[in-house]
Parts: sequence; C-alpha cells; structure tokens
Amino acid sequence: MSKINPIVQFLILLIISLCLAFVLHITVLDSKGLPQYDNLIVLSYTVNCILAAAIFVVLYIFKAKLKNQIGFLFMGGSFLKFVFFFILFYPAYKADGEMSRLEFAAFFIPYGISLIIETVFTAKMLKKLY
Repeated sequence: MSKINPIVQFLILLIISLCLAFVLHITVLDSKGLPQYDNLIVLSYTVNCILAAAIFVVLYIFKAKLKNQIGFLFMGGSFLKFVFFFILFYPAYKADGEMSRLEFAAFFIPYGISLIIETVFTAKMLKKLY
C-alpha cells in the first residue's frame, strides 16, 4: 500500500476540519437564535480554505529549493491572509462603526483552524527536510 501524498493528507484534513467547524458554527448560531449565514461566514470559510491550501501547496512545491526560507514564506502566507481580510471582510465588518463578536468569530474561527493545520503540516515537512 502506498503512502498518501502529504498534500492530499493536508487537503483532506483541512476540508473536513473546516466543514465540521462550519456546521458546528452555524448550529451554535441557530441554537442561540442568531442569523446563521450572516457576517460573510460562507465566504470566510471558503477564502480561508482556499488560501490555506494554496499556501501549503506552494510551500510543499518549493520545500527543497527554498528550505532555508520556508519560515519566511509561511509568514508571508499569513500576511497574505490578513491582506484578504482587510480587503474582503474588514470594510463590511466595520460598516456600522464597530466589529461585533459574531463578525470576529466568522473570520477568525476558520482562520485559526486553517492556521493550526498549516503549522502542523509545515512543521512535519520541515522536520523531514533536516
């Protein structure tokens, strides 16, 4: 039996984790009588998933060639996520003059989950390089 490619492992774990978190997130919102699909929640989970996948795939592809710069590339990926946050989400979240806890959670729950998964897989990848 062949070993599963790390990119495939990453994508499977990322997608399953974010889907489960999304279902739990909207279930909690519904149980509290709050709007489930407000605060750009679907876009947030989608964008965080796509960006995390793209960042990890790029890191994996260039791991041997740029192994001494992987950490900087990883931080650059996090910076890229914040750029997307400030372009896509921040204007809508601050339209009323403040960012609510629900708006904060809609973006930072999927951001945090994807960041943890990215970090674990990048650390594993680096461990194998050295």
